[in-house]
Amino acid sequence: MKALVWVEHEGGAVKDATLSAVTAASKLGEVHLIVAGSGVGEVAAAAANIAGVGKVHVSDDPSLDHALPENVAPLIVALMESHDAFVAPATANGKNIAPRVAALLDVMQISDILSVESEDIFTRPTYAGNAIATVRSRDAKKVITVRGTAFEKAAADGGNGTVETVSATGDKGLSAFVGAEIVKLERPELTSAKIIVSGGRALKDGPTFEEYILPLADKLGAAVGASRAAVDAGYVPNDYQVGQTGKIVAPEVYIAIGISGAIQHLAGMKDSKTIIAINKDEDAPIFQVADIGLVGDLFKVIPELTAKL
Repeated sequence: MKALVWVEHEGGAVKDATLSAVTAASKLGEVHLIVAGSGVGEVAAAAANIAGVGKVHVSDDPSLDHALPENVAPLIVALMESHDAFVAPATANGKNIAPRVAALLDVMQISDILSVESEDIFTRPTYAGNAIATVRSRDAKKVITVRGTAFEKAAADGGNGTVETVSATGDKGLSAFVGAEIVKLERPELTSAKIIVSGGRALKDGPTFEEYILPLADKLGAAVGASRAAVDAGYVPNDYQVGQTGKIVAPEVYIAIGISGAIQHLAGMKDSKTIIAINKDEDAPIFQVADIGLVGDLFKVIPELTAKL
Protein backbone atom coordinates (compact mmCIF):
# COMPACT_ATOMS: atom_id res chain seq x y z
CA MET A 1 0.00 0.00 0.00
CA LYS A 2 1.31 3.45 -0.92
CA ALA A 3 0.37 6.50 1.12
CA LEU A 4 0.75 10.07 -0.14
CA VAL A 5 1.34 12.61 2.65
CA TRP A 6 0.63 16.33 2.34
CA VAL A 7 3.69 18.32 3.47
CA GLU A 8 2.70 21.26 5.65
CA HIS A 9 5.39 23.92 5.31
CA GLU A 10 6.01 27.56 6.11
CA GLY A 11 8.95 29.88 5.51
CA GLY A 12 10.91 27.18 3.70
CA ALA A 13 10.66 24.71 6.59
CA VAL A 14 8.63 21.54 7.09
CA LYS A 15 6.20 21.89 10.00
CA ASP A 16 6.06 19.36 12.82
CA ALA A 17 2.52 18.32 11.92
CA THR A 18 3.93 16.69 8.77
CA LEU A 19 6.24 14.48 10.82
CA SER A 20 3.31 13.07 12.79
CA ALA A 21 1.42 12.42 9.56
CA VAL A 22 4.44 10.55 8.18
CA THR A 23 4.42 8.27 11.23
CA ALA A 24 0.72 7.54 10.71
CA ALA A 25 1.24 6.90 6.99
CA SER A 26 4.14 4.52 7.67
CA LYS A 27 1.68 2.19 9.41
CA LEU A 28 -0.17 1.85 6.10
CA GLY A 29 2.83 1.02 3.94
CA GLU A 30 5.26 2.87 1.67
CA VAL A 31 5.37 6.63 2.35
CA HIS A 32 5.51 9.23 -0.42
CA LEU A 33 5.22 12.99 0.11
CA ILE A 34 3.72 15.81 -1.94
CA VAL A 35 5.35 19.23 -1.68
CA ALA A 36 3.36 21.94 -3.44
CA GLY A 37 3.87 25.67 -3.65
CA SER A 38 6.01 28.33 -5.23
CA GLY A 39 9.79 28.27 -4.67
CA VAL A 40 9.66 25.06 -2.63
CA GLY A 41 13.04 23.57 -3.53
CA GLU A 42 14.35 23.98 0.00
CA VAL A 43 11.21 22.37 1.45
CA ALA A 44 11.52 19.41 -0.95
CA ALA A 45 15.13 18.83 0.11
CA ALA A 46 14.13 18.85 3.78
CA ALA A 47 11.18 16.55 3.08
CA ALA A 48 13.41 14.01 1.31
CA ASN A 49 15.55 13.88 4.45
CA ILE A 50 12.66 12.74 6.68
CA ALA A 51 13.22 9.21 7.96
CA GLY A 52 11.10 6.56 6.29
CA VAL A 53 10.20 8.55 3.18
CA GLY A 54 10.60 6.76 -0.15
CA LYS A 55 9.73 9.47 -2.67
CA VAL A 56 8.94 13.19 -2.66
CA HIS A 57 6.69 14.54 -5.40
CA VAL A 58 7.37 18.24 -5.97
CA SER A 59 5.11 20.63 -7.83
CA ASP A 60 6.55 24.15 -7.98
CA ASP A 61 4.06 26.53 -9.54
CA PRO A 62 2.64 29.98 -8.66
CA SER A 63 -0.90 28.55 -8.77
CA LEU A 64 -0.03 26.39 -5.76
CA ASP A 65 1.25 29.22 -3.62
CA HIS A 66 -0.55 29.67 -0.28
CA ALA A 67 -1.98 26.14 -0.64
CA LEU A 68 -5.23 27.24 -2.23
CA PRO A 69 -7.23 23.99 -1.96
CA GLU A 70 -9.11 24.45 -5.24
CA ASN A 71 -5.76 24.29 -7.04
CA VAL A 72 -4.02 21.75 -4.80
CA ALA A 73 -6.80 19.12 -4.68
CA PRO A 74 -6.78 18.29 -8.44
CA LEU A 75 -2.99 17.84 -8.29
CA ILE A 76 -3.35 15.34 -5.44
CA VAL A 77 -6.18 13.51 -7.21
CA ALA A 78 -3.94 13.05 -10.25
CA LEU A 79 -1.22 11.55 -8.02
CA MET A 80 -3.76 9.27 -6.34
CA GLU A 81 -3.85 7.15 -9.51
CA SER A 82 -0.64 5.54 -8.23
CA HIS A 83 -1.38 5.78 -4.48
CA ASP A 84 -3.83 4.03 -2.18
CA ALA A 85 -4.23 6.63 0.57
CA PHE A 86 -3.93 10.38 0.97
CA VAL A 87 -2.85 11.43 4.46
CA ALA A 88 -2.89 15.02 5.70
CA PRO A 89 -2.24 16.51 9.13
CA ALA A 90 -5.42 17.85 10.72
CA THR A 91 -4.25 21.45 10.40
CA ALA A 92 -6.20 24.32 8.85
CA ASN A 93 -4.65 23.55 5.45
CA GLY A 94 -5.03 19.79 5.79
CA LYS A 95 -8.69 20.09 6.77
CA ASN A 96 -9.21 22.45 3.84
CA ILE A 97 -7.63 20.21 1.22
CA ALA A 98 -8.62 16.68 2.28
CA PRO A 99 -12.42 17.05 1.92
CA ARG A 100 -12.00 18.36 -1.62
CA VAL A 101 -9.75 15.42 -2.48
CA ALA A 102 -12.32 13.03 -1.02
CA ALA A 103 -15.13 14.67 -3.00
CA LEU A 104 -13.21 14.48 -6.28
CA LEU A 105 -12.38 10.81 -5.60
CA ASP A 106 -15.97 10.17 -4.50
CA VAL A 107 -14.92 8.50 -1.24
CA MET A 108 -15.61 9.06 2.45
CA GLN A 109 -13.03 10.98 4.46
CA ILE A 110 -11.72 9.51 7.73
CA SER A 111 -11.08 12.51 9.97
CA ASP A 112 -8.74 13.18 12.88
CA ILE A 113 -7.51 9.62 13.38
CA LEU A 114 -5.83 8.56 16.62
CA SER A 115 -4.43 5.21 15.48
CA VAL A 116 -4.05 2.91 12.50
CA GLU A 117 -5.28 -0.58 13.38
CA SER A 118 -4.90 -1.99 9.85
CA GLU A 119 -4.98 -0.80 6.25
CA ASP A 120 -8.71 -0.15 6.50
CA ILE A 121 -9.45 0.18 10.25
CA PHE A 122 -8.77 3.35 12.25
CA THR A 123 -9.77 4.95 15.54
CA ARG A 124 -10.99 8.52 15.88
CA PRO A 125 -12.55 10.63 18.66
CA THR A 126 -16.24 11.44 18.82
CA TYR A 127 -18.49 13.26 21.31
CA ALA A 128 -15.71 15.78 22.08
CA GLY A 129 -13.29 12.95 22.75
CA ASN A 130 -15.48 11.27 25.35
CA ALA A 131 -15.78 8.21 23.11
CA ILE A 132 -13.37 6.64 20.65
CA ALA A 133 -14.90 5.20 17.49
CA THR A 134 -13.32 2.35 15.56
CA VAL A 135 -14.13 2.79 11.87
CA ARG A 136 -13.57 0.67 8.78
CA SER A 137 -13.35 2.08 5.27
CA ARG A 138 -14.05 -0.17 2.31
CA ASP A 139 -13.19 2.57 -0.21
CA ALA A 140 -10.45 1.63 -2.66
CA LYS A 141 -8.78 5.00 -2.03
CA LYS A 142 -8.47 6.32 1.52
CA VAL A 143 -8.50 10.02 2.47
CA ILE A 144 -7.33 10.55 6.04
CA THR A 145 -6.54 13.45 8.36
CA VAL A 146 -4.27 12.81 11.34
CA ARG A 147 -4.42 14.26 14.85
CA GLY A 148 -0.77 15.20 15.31
CA THR A 149 -0.74 14.77 19.09
CA ALA A 150 -1.69 11.08 18.74
CA PHE A 151 1.44 10.05 16.80
CA GLU A 152 5.14 10.38 17.51
CA LYS A 153 6.99 12.66 15.13
CA ALA A 154 9.11 10.96 12.50
CA ALA A 155 12.80 11.88 12.61
CA ALA A 156 13.44 14.96 10.50
CA ASP A 157 16.87 13.61 9.51
CA GLY A 158 18.24 10.30 8.34
CA GLY A 159 16.04 9.71 5.30
CA ASN A 160 17.11 9.37 1.70
CA GLY A 161 14.00 9.90 -0.38
CA THR A 162 14.14 10.50 -4.11
CA VAL A 163 12.72 13.74 -5.49
CA GLU A 164 10.41 13.68 -8.50
CA THR A 165 8.97 16.74 -10.24
CA VAL A 166 5.28 16.69 -11.15
CA SER A 167 3.32 19.24 -13.15
CA ALA A 168 0.66 21.42 -11.55
CA THR A 169 -2.88 21.18 -12.89
CA GLY A 170 -3.15 24.96 -13.27
CA ASP A 171 -5.11 27.75 -11.66
CA LYS A 172 -8.79 26.80 -11.56
CA GLY A 173 -9.80 30.43 -11.03
CA LEU A 174 -12.12 29.54 -8.17
CA SER A 175 -10.24 31.35 -5.41
CA ALA A 176 -7.44 33.85 -4.99
CA PHE A 177 -5.10 34.78 -2.17
CA VAL A 178 -5.83 38.33 -1.03
CA GLY A 179 -3.66 38.72 2.04
CA ALA A 180 -2.80 37.42 5.49
CA GLU A 181 -2.26 39.01 8.87
CA ILE A 182 0.42 36.90 10.50
CA VAL A 183 0.78 37.16 14.25
CA LYS A 184 4.44 37.00 15.26
CA LEU A 185 4.74 35.23 18.59
CA GLU A 186 7.58 35.89 20.99
CA ARG A 187 6.78 32.64 22.76
CA PRO A 188 6.66 29.05 21.43
CA GLU A 189 3.78 28.12 19.12
CA LEU A 190 0.96 26.33 20.92
CA THR A 191 0.86 23.07 18.98
CA SER A 192 4.62 22.47 19.25
CA ALA A 193 5.33 23.85 22.76
CA LYS A 194 6.62 21.55 25.49
CA ILE A 195 5.06 23.68 28.24
CA ILE A 196 1.77 25.58 28.02
CA VAL A 197 0.28 27.98 30.55
CA SER A 198 -3.43 28.51 29.94
CA GLY A 199 -5.83 30.95 31.57
CA GLY A 200 -9.60 30.93 31.86
CA ARG A 201 -12.51 33.25 32.43
CA ALA A 202 -11.60 33.63 36.13
CA LEU A 203 -8.87 36.08 35.09
CA LYS A 204 -11.59 38.76 34.67
CA ASP A 205 -10.18 40.76 31.73
CA GLY A 206 -7.34 41.15 29.24
CA PRO A 207 -4.98 43.27 31.38
CA THR A 208 -5.41 40.88 34.31
CA PHE A 209 -4.72 37.89 32.04
CA GLU A 210 -1.48 39.51 30.91
CA GLU A 211 -0.50 40.50 34.45
CA TYR A 212 -0.80 36.99 35.89
CA ILE A 213 -0.28 34.55 33.00
CA LEU A 214 2.47 36.10 30.88
CA PRO A 215 5.16 36.47 33.61
CA LEU A 216 4.68 32.82 34.60
CA ALA A 217 4.85 31.69 30.97
CA ASP A 218 8.01 33.73 30.42
CA LYS A 219 9.68 32.21 33.47
CA LEU A 220 8.90 28.71 32.18
CA GLY A 221 9.65 29.44 28.52
CA ALA A 222 6.10 28.34 27.83
CA ALA A 223 3.46 29.02 25.21
CA VAL A 224 0.29 30.81 26.29
CA GLY A 225 -3.15 29.28 25.84
CA ALA A 226 -6.69 30.09 26.92
CA SER A 227 -10.11 28.56 27.29
CA ARG A 228 -12.87 29.45 24.84
CA ALA A 229 -14.59 31.48 27.57
CA ALA A 230 -11.48 33.68 27.92
CA VAL A 231 -11.22 34.09 24.15
CA ASP A 232 -14.92 34.87 23.74
CA ALA A 233 -14.66 37.45 26.52
CA GLY A 234 -11.90 39.21 24.56
CA TYR A 235 -9.03 38.58 26.98
CA VAL A 236 -6.79 37.16 24.24
CA PRO A 237 -6.91 36.52 20.44
CA ASN A 238 -8.45 33.37 18.91
CA ASP A 239 -4.96 31.98 18.24
CA TYR A 240 -4.65 31.25 21.96
CA GLN A 241 -7.71 29.00 22.19
CA VAL A 242 -7.19 25.42 23.29
CA GLY A 243 -10.04 22.97 22.93
CA GLN A 244 -12.39 21.16 20.60
CA THR A 245 -12.99 24.32 18.54
CA GLY A 246 -9.47 25.63 19.10
CA LYS A 247 -6.08 23.93 18.99
CA ILE A 248 -5.40 20.36 20.05
CA VAL A 249 -2.24 20.22 22.15
CA ALA A 250 -0.26 17.56 24.02
CA PRO A 251 2.72 19.24 25.71
CA GLU A 252 4.96 17.76 28.37
CA VAL A 253 3.33 20.08 30.92
CA TYR A 254 -0.04 21.83 30.71
CA ILE A 255 -0.88 24.35 33.44
CA ALA A 256 -4.58 25.27 33.60
CA ILE A 257 -5.20 28.41 35.64
CA GLY A 258 -8.74 29.48 36.47
CA ILE A 259 -10.14 26.97 33.97
CA SER A 260 -13.13 24.94 35.14
CA GLY A 261 -12.61 22.13 32.64
CA ALA A 262 -15.57 22.00 30.26
CA ILE A 263 -15.48 18.90 28.06
CA GLN A 264 -14.78 21.04 25.00
CA HIS A 265 -11.59 22.33 26.64
CA LEU A 266 -10.57 18.90 27.93
CA ALA A 267 -10.87 17.50 24.41
CA GLY A 268 -8.03 19.80 23.36
CA MET A 269 -5.50 19.12 26.12
CA LYS A 270 -6.22 15.88 27.98
CA ASP A 271 -3.42 14.05 26.13
CA SER A 272 -0.84 16.30 27.83
CA LYS A 273 1.83 14.30 29.65
CA THR A 274 1.39 16.19 32.95
CA ILE A 275 -1.63 18.38 33.74
CA ILE A 276 -1.44 20.91 36.57
CA ALA A 277 -4.68 22.63 37.60
CA ILE A 278 -5.06 25.71 39.79
CA ASN A 279 -8.63 26.62 40.70
CA LYS A 280 -10.43 27.83 43.81
CA ASP A 281 -13.37 25.49 43.15
CA GLU A 282 -12.37 22.06 44.47
CA ASP A 283 -15.23 20.47 42.51
CA ALA A 284 -14.11 21.87 39.15
CA PRO A 285 -14.06 19.14 36.44
CA ILE A 286 -10.47 20.03 35.55
CA PHE A 287 -9.30 18.24 38.71
CA GLN A 288 -10.65 14.94 37.36
CA VAL A 289 -7.98 14.87 34.65
CA ALA A 290 -5.23 16.76 36.50
CA ASP A 291 -2.09 14.96 37.68
CA ILE A 292 -1.42 17.77 40.14
CA GLY A 293 -4.21 19.95 41.56
CA LEU A 294 -4.00 23.04 43.73
CA VAL A 295 -7.15 24.47 45.25
CA GLY A 296 -6.53 28.15 45.85
CA ASP A 297 -7.06 31.73 44.78
CA LEU A 298 -5.07 32.19 41.58
CA PHE A 299 -4.56 35.88 42.35
CA LYS A 300 -2.51 34.83 45.39
CA VAL A 301 -1.03 31.56 44.14
CA ILE A 302 0.28 32.67 40.74
CA PRO A 303 2.38 35.64 41.95
CA GLU A 304 3.92 33.41 44.64
CA LEU A 305 4.65 30.66 42.13
CA THR A 306 6.14 33.11 39.63
CA ALA A 307 8.33 34.70 42.30
CA LYS A 308 9.76 31.33 43.36
CA LEU A 309 10.79 30.31 39.83
